[in-house]
Amino acid sequence: MNIVVLAGGNSTEREVSIVSGKGVCGALRERNHRAILLDAYFGREKMEEDLFPTEYDIEKEAAWMQEKSKLLKETMKTRKEFFGPYVLDICRAADIVFLALHGANGEDGKVQSVLDLMGIPYTGSGHLSSAMAMDKGITKMVFEAAGIPTPRGITLEKKTCTSKLSDYGMEFPVIVKPCCGGSSVGVCIAKDQKEYELALAEAFSYENEVVVEQFVQGREFSVAVVDGKAYPVIEIAPLEGFYDYKNKYQEGSCIETCPAEISVELTKEMQRYAEEGYKALHLEAYARLDFIMDDEGNMYCLEANTLPGMTPTSLIPQEAKVIGMSYPRLCEKLIEVSFNKYR
Repeated sequence: MNIVVLAGGNSTEREVSIVSGKGVCGALRERNHRAILLDAYFGREKMEEDLFPTEYDIEKEAAWMQEKSKLLKETMKTRKEFFGPYVLDICRAADIVFLALHGANGEDGKVQSVLDLMGIPYTGSGHLSSAMAMDKGITKMVFEAAGIPTPRGITLEKKTCTSKLSDYGMEFPVIVKPCCGGSSVGVCIAKDQKEYELALAEAFSYENEVVVEQFVQGREFSVAVVDGKAYPVIEIAPLEGFYDYKNKYQEGSCIETCPAEISVELTKEMQRYAEEGYKALHLEAYARLDFIMDDEGNMYCLEANTLPGMTPTSLIPQEAKVIGMSYPRLCEKLIEVSFNKYR
């Protein structure tokens, strides 16, 4: 197939997206697909005659995208439109677009809406479920309505919130995070009033809405759901702190164990909640749901990621490996299950 791997973008997760896109593009090439890497925000400098060549230099394209990252802030000051030159024309020529975007404008349903309107097939969930899952406040309400355990929390607006936790019937410690951010950017644990005020300022520097939830001390897990079926549970144990941006992407900062060393009963329970969360949010094709479990075995679903990291060492590829699926085959399977939306 002719496949566009759409990556980059203009979110705080741009660099992670480029790494995901590079990995996916290479994997699909291994499976004999004519995949190309395309920067959603910077596009192409010209329209080539052969859009999907047999021979293709992925490293060169990724390096060009990373060089363009240096211009991102300045470009965003003067440019209103999201898609770069020729992006939609090239996407229209593909059999499918593999979305390797992460964070705002790529994972929140906006790109999906445009592709839907243009009749361009793409991987992952549709625009509405992507938007719901990206909003941690909405996700929490959906989980609560569906009976999926999730930490108690509230959504605060910058212009109306107070800095007194007691006004919301909560107590320290709490987690403060931007409502629609990704990769734990801007997420802080606050153990007292001073830390809470600093955490609010940090989170509000990214967005006008933040989620504050009761902190749960425990072990962190993740479960991929592909085509409605849960994969093996993976445990993430940061050597320091919690699973924040640094621990997610700095090599050697976490110990990742798959399958997780928990009982069969707890494994099945977590997988069931992952599948129920996937269904409650009306997700499609694939997603990753994150959990925390306290010392008494009480588990809480934290959030759903509709376009999780897809580097060869990311969590979903690790889970797939346990069931005997290679990284290239996984990338191909995510395309196959995504086509179900169009049948």
